[in-house]
Amino acid sequence: MKLQLTYGRLPPGFSLKDPATLLATWFGAGLVPFASGTWGTLAALPFAGVIWLVGGWPALLAATIGVSAVGVWASDRVGARTGVKDAGFVVIDEVAGMWLTLLFAPFEVWAWALAFLLFRAADIVKPFPAGWADKRMAGGLGVMADDLFAALWSGVAIWLVAAYVPVNDVLAQFGF
Repeated sequence: MKLQLTYGRLPPGFSLKDPATLLATWFGAGLVPFASGTWGTLAALPFAGVIWLVGGWPALLAATIGVSAVGVWASDRVGARTGVKDAGFVVIDEVAGMWLTLLFAPFEVWAWALAFLLFRAADIVKPFPAGWADKRMAGGLGVMADDLFAALWSGVAIWLVAAYVPVNDVLAQFGF
């Protein structure tokens, strides 16, 4: 019998008291019944902001590496229990991808908002090698890899915008 997954709910036998489930769902953000990847990405932002304020980009880099490693473990454990490679409620991969994207962005509201949009687009479109990793890599590493590859694309895009587009000048013309 195949496990039936319902958006907005954990499968029977799962609980947020289990550390793997708690982390894989990013403290329950993955349980929003629609657009769980977007909600997981959004839930990553306040954590990233606090990490950046405490220790700047080096702390965010360390946190990204840490959450990626934990994400491999948690998503592998959840996947093994559900029999589903990348269950919709698993969003720790979006957290790692968003944080990796933010490493390329200046610590400014416009840049983080654009980084959010760019990462969501790359995560949905899955440009190579993200699409390849999504289809070919198994287990927790496969769950995490496609988002990290997508994050490299969105990270380079936000870096290019920040480096070559006078965004602050444009925003100032509109009173921001």
